[in-house]
Amino acid sequence: MNIVITGASRGIGKSIAERFAEDKQGHSLFLCARNVEQLQLAGKELQGRFPRTSIYTHACDVSNRQDINEFAAWVFEHVEKVDVLINNAGPFIPGNIYDEEDGALEKMMSVHLYGAYHLTRAFLPSMMQQKAGHIFNICSIAALAAYPGGGSYSISKFALSGFTKNLRHEMKPYGIKVTAVYPGAAYTDSWKDAGVDPERLMKAEDIARMVYAAAHLSPQACVEEIVLRPQAGDL
Repeated sequence: MNIVITGASRGIGKSIAERFAEDKQGHSLFLCARNVEQLQLAGKELQGRFPRTSIYTHACDVSNRQDINEFAAWVFEHVEKVDVLINNAGPFIPGNIYDEEDGALEKMMSVHLYGAYHLTRAFLPSMMQQKAGHIFNICSIAALAAYPGGGSYSISKFALSGFTKNLRHEMKPYGIKVTAVYPGAAYTDSWKDAGVDPERLMKAEDIARMVYAAAHLSPQACVEEIVLRPQAGDL
């Protein structure tokens, strides 16, 4: 399969890439992230560990339309179709609506909603033509309920969830699957200095395993939503 993953240099995105890369069938992975150095290091590491898989990396800021267009064009220079698209990129700016930094909403929406929207639209025509494909949008449990400090992050994730629901409805006739993933707190770099016991949180690979499993069902089945929370509940 040809698999595109955004925000793939670390955290959940990298774990998803790793899970697909270790598949013995040998997929082609197209990874993007904003940080060029981290992305290249991640790509080299994965390629060294999983030689059967072809790893391609390309810097891309999904909040930038030109970057999205260039990234999509670059993918199509290597392959004619994309089988799996995983819209994972998404920074977190903490705060409440009344006290978060100015511009937080615009920043969150530009990545979580607009980035996923425009990148998806770039790959949809080829998927619709082949009448196959699978799109995963990493929405977060912040898209299911409001919580203190969620602010614009939660708002933008609610928007991404709405986009996912509409896309699922529209793509049914074309055989294209659409899955919303709602992960709770998973231990990644962003949690290292938070003073939270890693054992209290999920592992990024837990989300990766669920995405991988959903991507390998029969064409007759579609997992519409994946909700994962730490065993002890949300923080």
